Amino acid sequence: MMLEDAPNPQFARENWTDLCGPWRFRYDDDDRGLSERWQDTHFDESMVIIVPYPPESAMSGIDDPSFHPVVWYQRELPVIEYPATDMALIRFGAVDYQAKVWVNGVLVATHTGGSSPFTVEVPATWLTGDAPATITLRVFDSPVDLEQPRGKQSWTEKPDAIFYKRTTGIWQPVWLEIVPPVYVDYIRWNYVADVALLDWYLELSRTPTESVDLTFRIDLPDGQHLESSVSVDGRFTSGGIDLSGVENFSEVLWSPSSPTLLPTIVSTSSGDVVHGYIGLRDLRLDREGFRINGERHWMRMVLSQGYFPQSLYASPSTQAARDEVELTLALGFNGARLHQKAEDPRYLYWADKKGLLLWGEIGAAYVWSDRAIERLTNEWRELVRRDINHPSIIAWVPFNESWGIAEVAAERRQQSGVRSLYALTNAIDGTRPVIGNDGWEHVISDIYSLHDYNWNAEELRGEYAVGRSNTDIARTFHTASKSAIVGHDFDADSKPIMITEYGGVSFAPSEGDEWYGYGKVGNHEEFAAKYAEINRSLHDSEELIGVCYTQLTDTEQEINGLLYEDRSPKLPLDQLAAITRGTKA
Repeated sequence: MMLEDAPNPQFARENWTDLCGPWRFRYDDDDRGLSERWQDTHFDESMVIIVPYPPESAMSGIDDPSFHPVVWYQRELPVIEYPATDMALIRFGAVDYQAKVWVNGVLVATHTGGSSPFTVEVPATWLTGDAPATITLRVFDSPVDLEQPRGKQSWTEKPDAIFYKRTTGIWQPVWLEIVPPVYVDYIRWNYVADVALLDWYLELSRTPTESVDLTFRIDLPDGQHLESSVSVDGRFTSGGIDLSGVENFSEVLWSPSSPTLLPTIVSTSSGDVVHGYIGLRDLRLDREGFRINGERHWMRMVLSQGYFPQSLYASPSTQAARDEVELTLALGFNGARLHQKAEDPRYLYWADKKGLLLWGEIGAAYVWSDRAIERLTNEWRELVRRDINHPSIIAWVPFNESWGIAEVAAERRQQSGVRSLYALTNAIDGTRPVIGNDGWEHVISDIYSLHDYNWNAEELRGEYAVGRSNTDIARTFHTASKSAIVGHDFDADSKPIMITEYGGVSFAPSEGDEWYGYGKVGNHEEFAAKYAEINRSLHDSEELIGVCYTQLTDTEQEINGLLYEDRSPKLPLDQLAAITRGTKA
């Protein structure tokens, strides 16, 4: 099947039905829909929204950025004829923030988390017959709740500074699949290079009443394939596929310069077939930086906010996701730090396919409380599980710049919060480095990552000069009046060091409502000169394992992108790429 057409290319079934497009829509500003049982009523078509675009966006057809905490969606499901024993899965890529789902007035699912996926399971017989089934969705998304993981979504009516318009409701694809009662619910792959083994872990939808045969097929580039089968009695199972006999093994491996993806098919004797892919790569991190399959990679990354002027959080299309990856590479970067947003799986697919290295992140909450850390933890766990198979993702970032943990320097509970998410991430994955709190105030981290917006190139060069220890750097670090280290047991000198935000050059030939927080230049020549000057000062360092420039695109009032908001470049692409690569080509 054509994986690139699927809403989640790593986990796809052939018989899926797209549920995007027009849905009937209602605001519920008085929050009376539940008491009046709107789930039992037929919505008129006085307001229609185009899914999966949020109502705050132009592409939704609503284009209303004002506060509406409660919204409702409704549409009919396609009438199908399948065996009475089959199940219908209605999959939601992401719905911001708390969702309740009814089918024909029956509550079938609830989910909390604005970026993580969820699935509604109902008997396929509900979708058969003469009358189509109706699905109704209620979404609650408080615009001002700072305990809610929200990332760059503003909690004021008019966004300003580094915060942007809100996203409410459905913002990733919705689709329908038909499956047998016992089907594959989750797959995790792990390549163990030292023993040439591909480990797998699999979850079925339920415990089978009789043994189920699982078959794993991996297609190789030479037209050959690997196949392995096992019979299971339980819901959760694991195993491995021996790769030691694969010829020309280097041609099978995934790397940024050769991003080989191997198609996979996992099938069950119960009748389920799941298509996907894997990228086999050995990822290591040491004091000198990242190694992929033994090859050193100096990181030239860019901060990617993932917002679009016409669709906000949502990707305008699969093609737009592909274009974003290709533009990032064309600018000379080999990686992107996905900032305060868990990206659409279609974007992750194109990063896998094109060889763009990524750091995975979650949108922050902005206060510390029991509820805030519980929400963040639950959603982060779901996202790490969702994205764990992507070879392009090489690091995880659960906290950024102490957002949501503002007292982490003195408050032991907040320090424990960082340690707990660091440990949880390693417990789920364990194959990638984890940056506990990116930017400053490090408690625990595998990388000593700093955000430094110093525009004085000579000072910047001196801060990260050869021979300066990470402890010395911490003593003179001054960005945002924050300490570089707060954990009493954080051994900075044993960690690789990387500048994960810098630059932020705003091209502003005239005054306006834009945000110039890191400084501005007035013409193209100054823009090119300042970008080159700051890059050189950091590229000259032999201590850094990489850098991450702020940022890829202008986003609303924040105009410090290398690209305008419409993705057109501020300078010729080849000129920007040459500066980006600099001396670290």
